[in-house]
Amino acid sequence: MSDPVGHRGPAASGPARAAGEPENVEYRVAHLQDRLAAEELGELGVRAEVRAGAIALTGTVPSAQCRTTVLRIAREELAGLTVHADVVVADTTRPDHAEEL
Repeated sequence: MSDPVGHRGPAASGPARAAGEPENVEYRVAHLQDRLAAEELGELGVRAEVRAGAIALTGTVPSAQCRTTVLRIAREELAGLTVHADVVVADTTRPDHAEEL
C-alpha cells in the first residue's frame, strides 16, 4: 500500500536554495535517517531510499503513533519531494489459537 507523504514542487519549508543550485536528495534522505534514529523515536526499522526519482519509505514500526511520527518527520525533512510511504504497524496481539505443528 502506498501512502503519499509529500509532493513534487517547491519546498514548503527548509533553507532557500540559490537559483541553479542542485538539490542534494541523498543528503536529505540521510538526514531523515539520522533524525529517525536520534530523536524520541530511536526508530531503526524504517528505510528511506531514492527510487526512480522519488523517495521510498519502507519498514515496520511498533505502533500507529510511531507511524504517524515517522510520516510527520518525513514530511518535514523531504518537503517538496515525492515520497511513497509503505510503513506498517507490527501486529502484537496474542494469537487466538495454539499453533499446530
